[in-house]
Amino acid sequence: MKLYKHSKILLVVFLISIMACNLNNQDTHTNILLKDWSGPYGGVPAFDKLDVNEIKSTMIKAMDLNLDDIDEITSIDVEPTFENTIVALEKSGQELSRAYAYYGILSSNMSTPEFRAIQAELSPKFSDFRSKINQNKKLFNRIKSIYDNSQVEPLDSQEQRVVELIYTSFIINGAELNEEKKLVYANINKELSSLYTKFSNNVLNDEENYITYLDKNQLDGLPDDYIKSAARIASDKGNEGKFAVTNTRSSMDPFLKYSTERELRKKVWTNYYSRGNNDDEFDNKKL
Repeated sequence: MKLYKHSKILLVVFLISIMACNLNNQDTHTNILLKDWSGPYGGVPAFDKLDVNEIKSTMIKAMDLNLDDIDEITSIDVEPTFENTIVALEKSGQELSRAYAYYGILSSNMSTPEFRAIQAELSPKFSDFRSKINQNKKLFNRIKSIYDNSQVEPLDSQEQRVVELIYTSFIINGAELNEEKKLVYANINKELSSLYTKFSNNVLNDEENYITYLDKNQLDGLPDDYIKSAARIASDKGNEGKFAVTNTRSSMDPFLKYSTERELRKKVWTNYYSRGNNDDEFDNKKL
């Protein structure tokens, strides 16, 4: 009777595990940020279907999947080879690579206050994630074994170069430190990642907040294309009939080059080179 009950419990646990796996697989295949890309050029990201609200949970999920890939590499009980370790490492984390394409575009080109709040939360998590890989003792031992053997019996020139790069990267990122120093190193990286993100977002806030608006009588010297673009930007920002010089290099550089308005050039230049240095909530001096 006890054996029967025990078997039933095991069966229930097994079924729950299968259901969990199916749900995880379903997440991977239905989440637009994790899905394989379709379309021309071998597939392109589906930016038109991007939902910023899914970024945080998706990136955490993608990091977990990447760590699962690493566990698979380190759990195989066979001699490490270029194929089963280096190639496997290079192929790991494909879901994260796809998701990070969206994340990188949002960070560099389409940032919003909503995204920056998510970015601030994720930065230390990314740092922890990288440390878990770079300081993975089992993984590094496999890489080191391949590297050491390649110094005696060199691999194909391209394979040799890949092994050297990966091995050096792990060394630089603290793979040979003792456990205490690994923790210190990881904590430093985690703090730096948060500071870097805050610093960058402060600069970005000043890019968005400092805009110079021109009247029609302040356009001397500016090319027609620049004037049309400046008018469209001003209109989009609710200033119809004005012309906007945004606080970005792509807007600032041509304005400085062509405008004949010396005082306006000085204002635009000062705005740009004072980003993060305006004694306000986005000031970077303490950072």
